[in-house]
Amino acid sequence: MPRNDGMKLGVFLRQVGYHEGAWRDPSVSANGGVDIDHYARLAALAEGAAFHFIFLADSPSVIEQDHASIARSTRNDGFEPITLLSALSSRTPNIGLVATATTTYNAPYHLARMFASLDHLSRGRAAWNIVTSGHKFEATNFGEEELPDHDTRYIRAREFVEVVKGLWDTWEDDAFIRDKQSGIFADTAKLHLLNHRGGYLSVRGPLNIARPPQGYPVLVQAGASDAGMAFAAEVAEIVFTAAPSLEHGKRYYATLKEKARVLGRQDDQVLVMPGIIPIVGSTKQEASDKLQRLQSYTQIDDQIGLADRVLGFVTDLRSINLDSLVPEELPQTNFFQSRQKLLLDVAVRKKFTWRQLIRFVSDSKGHLMVVGTPDEIANVMVDTFDQRAADGFNVMPMTLPGELRDFVELVVPELRRRGKFRAGYAGQTLRENLGLKRPLNRFTRQA
Repeated sequence: MPRNDGMKLGVFLRQVGYHEGAWRDPSVSANGGVDIDHYARLAALAEGAAFHFIFLADSPSVIEQDHASIARSTRNDGFEPITLLSALSSRTPNIGLVATATTTYNAPYHLARMFASLDHLSRGRAAWNIVTSGHKFEATNFGEEELPDHDTRYIRAREFVEVVKGLWDTWEDDAFIRDKQSGIFADTAKLHLLNHRGGYLSVRGPLNIARPPQGYPVLVQAGASDAGMAFAAEVAEIVFTAAPSLEHGKRYYATLKEKARVLGRQDDQVLVMPGIIPIVGSTKQEASDKLQRLQSYTQIDDQIGLADRVLGFVTDLRSINLDSLVPEELPQTNFFQSRQKLLLDVAVRKKFTWRQLIRFVSDSKGHLMVVGTPDEIANVMVDTFDQRAADGFNVMPMTLPGELRDFVELVVPELRRRGKFRAGYAGQTLRENLGLKRPLNRFTRQA
């Protein structure tokens, strides 16, 4: 099946690094999460290396469940993604800007307007990472006691995305003629009311901003449960997933592409980009020492709390014998079902004890982690790409800016030497740089 040439690369920016203890590293600026200049430097570093996009995760809540964990977490002092990327759009000319926003606790009109604005501000570089809320404490911030159930969240999300796309289409591309002589600013013959009434949403429209430069901002999705994969196959143009091994990645890649084909979508319009955590050293020992130093910055109670959360709050690891084997099954969670299943699969396959699984979660949260030399990291990435387990990667540096700089200076040249990664930007918009088609306006297509 067709495939765009070369691997795609994004960079996952989480405040001062992906590792929970990153903020304690001497090389890290502890207040980076609310420092626009810190983010601007990271964006410039990634853009200088021709990364396709920067990626910002988000949750509209504090996600830790006790004060001891909150006290040691950096994630609760950071910018809202669309606001931050709007600021960065004026400091970067080329790199894509991916913001996470939930369909569970937003209104579609608000998100349609904000992402259209970001796409105009950046001249066509915006992307929306579509998520359904999966953190236990989000509901109570929005007047609810509990999250809606998992499958219901995805049913509503599907309708939500269709409404947002419909709002982006309500003005045709050339509707705003701005004719000073006639006094006509907008050609209302090219205005189409959405008038949506569905199972969960009712939205009239029209949107009060012109159609985005890209038609739609690029649509990103990260679900890997059955409901999540079905949703990704239908709507996503980039799929961000966790694939801790080549075998897992190949299985996920093949399954998702086939689901998309059944829906009439082309392989090169659905890009699978798993997360990768590269820890780079001039020798493997140097890289291992980096990891051990980061591990020393987290306490076992924090690691247990993280594992409980990532497994969906179905265990109480503080009351379990940590040297006993992880069981093959746990109660199903209403939170992140796919991550729970992935971690259990890894634990059973590797015969992990709870203590080993807790360490695995603390280090990678289930993503592919490669600890080694630039050559070793490039080998894994190229092999994963060539064996069709990925179309590219979302690079997740453990510390920022240090590990991002090491990746850019040491691993990117290796990828280029092997002919797998580009040297510059091919187009103006994110869609052009990813090889994704610009969507037609639904109303003109119907006409």
